[in-house]
Amino acid sequence: MLKELLYPKSIAIIGASQNPGKVGYGLVANLVQGGFKGHIVPVSLTATKILEQKCYKTLVEYKGKIDLGLVAVPVKAVKEAVESCVDAGAKAVIVITAGFKEVGAEGLKLERELVEYAKASDLRLLGPNCIGVLNTHHQMNATFAPAMPPPGRISVISQSGALCVAILDWAATEKIGMGKVISLGNKAELNEVDFLEALAEDKETAVIVGYLENIVDGARFLQVAEQTAGQKPVLILKAGTTKAGAKAASSHTGSLAGADVAYTAAFKHSGVIRAESFERLFDYALAFGTQPLPAGNRVTIITNAGGPGIMAADASEANGLELLPPTDAARAKLKEFLPTTAAFGNPIDVIGDADPARYIKALEVLQDDPNTDAILVLVTPQNMTAPLELAQALEKAHKKKKPLLTAFMGGSAIAGAKEYLTSVGIPNYPSPERAVLSLKAMCDYAAWRKRPTRVVLRFPVNRRRVDRLIARYVRMQNKQVSEVEAKEILAAYGFRTLPGSLATDREESVEVAERIGYPVVMKVVSPSIIHKSDLGGVLINLGSADQVRDAYDLIVTRSKRFAPKAVLRGVYVEKMGRRGREVILGLTRDPQFGPMLMFGLGGIFVEVLKDVAFHLAPVTADEAMQMLKLTRSYSLLMGARGQKPVDLAAIANAIQRISQLATDYPQIAELDINPFIVGEVGTEAYAADARITLNFPENFEPSHE
Repeated sequence: MLKELLYPKSIAIIGASQNPGKVGYGLVANLVQGGFKGHIVPVSLTATKILEQKCYKTLVEYKGKIDLGLVAVPVKAVKEAVESCVDAGAKAVIVITAGFKEVGAEGLKLERELVEYAKASDLRLLGPNCIGVLNTHHQMNATFAPAMPPPGRISVISQSGALCVAILDWAATEKIGMGKVISLGNKAELNEVDFLEALAEDKETAVIVGYLENIVDGARFLQVAEQTAGQKPVLILKAGTTKAGAKAASSHTGSLAGADVAYTAAFKHSGVIRAESFERLFDYALAFGTQPLPAGNRVTIITNAGGPGIMAADASEANGLELLPPTDAARAKLKEFLPTTAAFGNPIDVIGDADPARYIKALEVLQDDPNTDAILVLVTPQNMTAPLELAQALEKAHKKKKPLLTAFMGGSAIAGAKEYLTSVGIPNYPSPERAVLSLKAMCDYAAWRKRPTRVVLRFPVNRRRVDRLIARYVRMQNKQVSEVEAKEILAAYGFRTLPGSLATDREESVEVAERIGYPVVMKVVSPSIIHKSDLGGVLINLGSADQVRDAYDLIVTRSKRFAPKAVLRGVYVEKMGRRGREVILGLTRDPQFGPMLMFGLGGIFVEVLKDVAFHLAPVTADEAMQMLKLTRSYSLLMGARGQKPVDLAAIANAIQRISQLATDYPQIAELDINPFIVGEVGTEAYAADARITLNFPENFEPSHE
């Protein structure tokens, strides 16, 4: 729970100052002016008293016990200051001082020494290079930020100190309640996962909001975030989304899976709600922090103007929310008091001359309507509207069983109403679209909370066969697995592959072709040639011995011309398979979050449109099917424009088998099955081509299970 950090009874400020322009003064001032009830112990070499608080030249002079130390001294003096806090009994220290790893090698060395000392001393260390911690419920403002928001149930974790200051200023100005605001700084010891755990247990926190630039421990984050999201919403704005992973990727999957894709997959897996902007982060937070979760995704809109109603309806449909009309019983009640010119579908248009009473009667009816899971009230300030009176009436009429969001649109005419709604916990948005996006986030999270228990299937496979193949590549120190062995690995995991064999000369190619039967496909086999088609190393639909001989010569000639340094193992001769829908299945291993699975349609859909879906392994059968549905081209698989649907279950099954392979063999860095051919239900899907890249540890030992 990090009790000493978040709920200390005594706080020492090492580096306290009488100068209002110094951080050491701001820390003392905020504690005093914020009403901190515990002991405030300023430590200053020059001051005897700061804001009526007695100062000490060193902590040794203070005879009491310290729970928390705030360190704001020059970087070279930080370690000594931290040691003095520990000697005084502190179990937690916040290092405000900057100048550590963010400035270079010397700072990194000092930071590591600090962490080593903290671990040896059983000390929880926050920072360095942060602005501190705020806990409004404890009346503790242990930051040097100038603003103090009112108490509330939204808690913030931020990797940016400047953003913390902006958040506090915004919350204070808008009178938005905050619980804890935690500046992570360099995350030398304590990081976002530690605070997710602490805030999950915190009864005063209803919503956790985070701004992150990176995640330190991906595996632990996934575990803790999922546990926390199961108790309360976790909303994160992840910055730094435009740079893909720095590693060179040889597969389609690896090249498409940038760092941001991994974060998106990780957040989705763990139930974290991702906000795309600072605006959305707190739009969502206001909704989650004040309203009950919806039972479903059916939204009812009440408006006094057609335009805003249409805007809200368009946004709702675009975001997958349902707009059901009221039940017959609810419609009959509405007709008792709404004018005949009103609209009784959804949106419910109560007409421009609606006074607060008409709005409230409509709200009361729709709150009890079984066709409604959430209500959005839109208001334009017309002469009869009385926005403040309406806001007050909405607060009294809301039963708090279904979420109520509002969009009072305008400026000075709705200023009082907006302030009142905020004060009573009804979120108001300046536009219908922003309100709808917040409702969408709530509906998605509510659905995630209701998800069935995850059951990951385990298929019977031949791991001994895979062990032997990978061990061979380890001995050769070759990370590029040829198509021949890649298909053997897939076959060991239950994939159907077509008959074929490696040929090392033109006559052997003919022997293989006649043994497996024409027509055949021929492909160059070389550990140095990854993209075979790019240099003309694949020839298809060969139907005679002469064609096979010519194809062998042509493939070898092209390979030597375009890849003169490549070592050629020969040509793979394979039975030509039946036609079907081409899809791509893939695997890449993210350094933070582990194996990520990819699905997409082949051809232009992956090459140009990049219409793919990712999911962290392992996946359930339902999650595998959801990957298909997330692509824009899913309708083609379902049989668009008169075509018959393909066997979707076969694709989902294949994704689950790759998932098992990924978790069984961490030394598989990348895998592409491209194309995976799937036909109608009743036909057998098969892997037409495959590529595997290994990243094995130096001392890998086969498991021999």
